[in-house]
Amino acid sequence: MPANAKRLSPQTELEHARRELSRHDPLWPEQLTVLAVILLSLALPDALTVGPRWLLPAAEGVLFVALVSTTPRGRGLREPPRRRQLRIGLVSLMSGANVASLFFLARFGIDAHNVDGHALLGGGALLWLTAVLLFALWYWEMDRGGPIERAADPDTGIDFVFPQMQDPRWAPDGWLPRIPDFLYLSFVNAATFAPPESHFPITSIGKLVLSLQALGALVTDTLIVARAVNLLG
Repeated sequence: MPANAKRLSPQTELEHARRELSRHDPLWPEQLTVLAVILLSLALPDALTVGPRWLLPAAEGVLFVALVSTTPRGRGLREPPRRRQLRIGLVSLMSGANVASLFFLARFGIDAHNVDGHALLGGGALLWLTAVLLFALWYWEMDRGGPIERAADPDTGIDFVFPQMQDPRWAPDGWLPRIPDFLYLSFVNAATFAPPESHFPITSIGKLVLSLQALGALVTDTLIVARAVNLLG
């Protein structure tokens, strides 16, 4: 350090380090993913929604606005605990709505009277894609205690292993998984009913949630979409 350089106070150095860490996992990709889930729910047929089509998306939209408006800015990595509770509550609400819609879709699929195969295929595709986005959000929240704690202490409580963590040649120093990494994990797990070979869970809760996603995708693909294809044929 040059002799005439001004030395920062320990508190300022800490805040600077936190701002640097926050670049590893910004919050806006998660917010875009949440917005995509809300927009997909608006495209569902009335028969697959809980109550009026606008009701749940409107409630989710209010929570989404509250989430965006309270995004930490210029305060390093620390966020109020209630903000993370709001984030998890919003994802839980959207996940519950998706499960309910899947139940309605299953009931719609086994109904022998007046079954619209095109609507069945479209609804199944929307719910499958929505589930991929939602599970990516869950993985993003689960791994190492969530994005804030993950950036602050990246070596603690790892739930999922990625290729960049296994060989330093594949990623820069301090690499951390972001929303696209969890989206890939979620998509492959839903498409093949198993995580990618290079991505794997190492905790019990990680294995359980991946298994639940694979089970939901199996139900959607085999029991619903397959029947719709038969109907269209």
